[in-house]
Amino acid sequence: MSFQNMQVNPPRFHKSQTKFYAVLIPFSLLMLLPILFIINQAFKPQSELFEYPPKFFVRKPTMNNFREFFRIMNSTSIPFSRYLVNTIIVTVLGVLLSILFASFSAYALSKLKFSGKKFLFEVNTVALMFVPIAVQIPRYLIIAKMGLLDTFSVHILPMIVLPVAMFLLKQFIDQVPEDLIESAKIDGASEMEVFFKIIVPIIIPAIATVGILTFQNIWNDIGTSSLYITDESKRTLAFFIQSLTSAQGNTVAGQGLSAAAGLMMFLPNFILFIILQSKVMNTMAHSGIK
Repeated sequence: MSFQNMQVNPPRFHKSQTKFYAVLIPFSLLMLLPILFIINQAFKPQSELFEYPPKFFVRKPTMNNFREFFRIMNSTSIPFSRYLVNTIIVTVLGVLLSILFASFSAYALSKLKFSGKKFLFEVNTVALMFVPIAVQIPRYLIIAKMGLLDTFSVHILPMIVLPVAMFLLKQFIDQVPEDLIESAKIDGASEMEVFFKIIVPIIIPAIATVGILTFQNIWNDIGTSSLYITDESKRTLAFFIQSLTSAQGNTVAGQGLSAAAGLMMFLPNFILFIILQSKVMNTMAHSGIK
């Protein structure tokens, strides 16, 4: 078979692919184990949660863990709906702004010509090495100096610029032919028209990946509500669930409650990834190709 006729994703199964499936299927099943564990734990009755030796699969599924979770949740001073609305607002705004800023920055670093472009990209690449805990103190000082403490903005602004998002988008935009952009400009297109009508349709897979990464960061963020927010009504769902399960964690009933809460926080991430997984795979396959 010639190189030109080879396909990354063939339309149908061929017996020559058997060797690949023989390797990939066992690894896929292994990677599914954490997901199956989270689901099984959430539906286990107390007797199975504390059973020894522990069993992986639930034998007598129950909804009692979820009933207990909602019972305790409804007894708090701040209603559950407040945390949920806060989370939806900051997540939607954060994802949209992250995509906007990352795509604009990536386009500028990839296709525009200005001094310091290479240096700025190197700074972004270096930023990939820093874990959040390493910049926690300077981040707090900056946020305090900007007067963002105890505001909704503090949930969004630190999250909208992700170094990995800009890196992925730039690598994707690098693959757009210069001739295509020059042709559009010769026909009278402005930079904004080139970006929205040519670049954006091509980088949709990368944009979907950035959306997932930002969604996960904001949806699962506990640190912001813990460190920068004192007004309980401005905190988010992740913090509320974490504080709820921590308060009950040392009790027997708290183990089932924690399992149910963990599944509830995990499902939105899982569903979003399943919907957009094909675009994520395209991004990973092309982000390093020039």
